[in-house]
Amino acid sequence: MGYSKDQLLVRLKELQIDFSQYEHPVVLTVEAQAKYVGNMGGALSKNLFLKDKKNRYYIVSALGDTKVDLKVLSQRLGLGKGGLRMAPEETLVEILQVPLGCVTPFAVVNESARHVSLLLDQGFRTHERCFFHPLSNDMSISLDACGLDNFLKSIGRDPSYVDLEANPPVGKDQPPDLAAYVPSVSTVLPDLPEKAPSSQNSIGNHVSAAINSAAVTAKVVKPAGNVQNVKEKSVNGVRPLFPAADVGKFVEQLLDRASALLLSEISEDSIKQHGGQLGAEVANNIKKCLREDLKNLATIFKNTAYTEGFYTGTHYQPKRL
Repeated sequence: MGYSKDQLLVRLKELQIDFSQYEHPVVLTVEAQAKYVGNMGGALSKNLFLKDKKNRYYIVSALGDTKVDLKVLSQRLGLGKGGLRMAPEETLVEILQVPLGCVTPFAVVNESARHVSLLLDQGFRTHERCFFHPLSNDMSISLDACGLDNFLKSIGRDPSYVDLEANPPVGKDQPPDLAAYVPSVSTVLPDLPEKAPSSQNSIGNHVSAAINSAAVTAKVVKPAGNVQNVKEKSVNGVRPLFPAADVGKFVEQLLDRASALLLSEISEDSIKQHGGQLGAEVANNIKKCLREDLKNLATIFKNTAYTEGFYTGTHYQPKRL
């Protein structure tokens, strides 16, 4: 397990780093964060988790209004124009051990991120206070660059501040100015399941099928063999895993769980006990069991949409006149 928000806050206090903390609802964009802390007298930050073709990883932490051109940054690192791209969603958990929307400089505290390069916007040094999420996006903390430096040094990191908007020429006689920040070690991850293709239509069909199935199953009938197996798994207490990296599999397992719960709730004893109230009783029990699973699924969809939107935004560069 990686560092938690509470553990990080304790660490900052132990280091006697001056910071202020502000709890707020979960936010997925800088604009949403600004609604809660934008008037607190500090600069907001945006953070990118990137990888190159050799599976070397980078966190780029910048001021909210800093323009980060990944093509230019790739050249400055000596990776070529297409060298950097957004890191896959599953690597957030494998390497940084944080969910989507929670990438910050603090994520390098985890041992699994020891080979991740951290590039900090030199603009942080021009502000009295800067806001970052403390490994969780339901809180923001503000501190100065000196406090951030002290934290990084305490975990053996030498803070690296660069001008992220610079575009120096790179050529035969002008080597990449940021080449020293390329990690010397590639990160090898365990084999991860491939993402299943998904769309609004396919999800809608699954949901419709689940509703129709529930309506039919509400009638007391003998389940088929394959459905009986699902029920037996539920009765044995085996709860399926819900992999965040595979939405299609997540949905299928969620539907299997819903079917199993529905079947396990309908029996001769329950019919005798609840009679005409059986439907309401079953519905309440299923909602209670599936509430957290559905919340997790909704969060995954929101975070994925945010990441894709942020990636598109960083690649859009208006033509210069």
